Amino acid sequence: MKTRHVFSVPDIQAAGVAMKVARDCGIADRDISLIARSDIELAAIPCERKVVEGDFYPAAIRGVLGGAATGLLGGLVAIAIPPLGFTFAGAAAMTLGGAAVGGWATALAGSAVEDPVRRKFHDELAKGRILVVLDAPRDLLERVEPSMEHMGATLLPFDKPTLMT
Repeated sequence: MKTRHVFSVPDIQAAGVAMKVARDCGIADRDISLIARSDIELAAIPCERKVVEGDFYPAAIRGVLGGAATGLLGGLVAIAIPPLGFTFAGAAAMTLGGAAVGGWATALAGSAVEDPVRRKFHDELAKGRILVVLDAPRDLLERVEPSMEHMGATLLPFDKPTLMT
């Protein structure tokens, strides 16, 4: 499982140096992203480096689970009322329908929520700093940290598992 660490650097040139240091330490190129204030991102950061996640996947997973639970509960209640004529197949269909609707609705809502890194370090971004985001196994990140700090990057308090890796 990969973990996400975030480093702050003062400008785009320092971000380039930080990316090179991370690559030299063994971080795969696809696991290095940059986050910056919107005007800086538009002017200086290539699209393939931008973090564009948001809360889509976590929200969808919560919605599928909640919708399935609600559908299952509704189906079991319907089975318990004989005049409705529901069977276990009907309860299963309600469970699947609830999962689909719950996943769709919460994913739609979650897609409008900013990335957690961007939310947490809003003040850092407002100052014009660039965030270098590394997703890698924890042991590799621990080996990279001293090199990143030596080149002037500041490790920020963000140490979370990367979803879906």
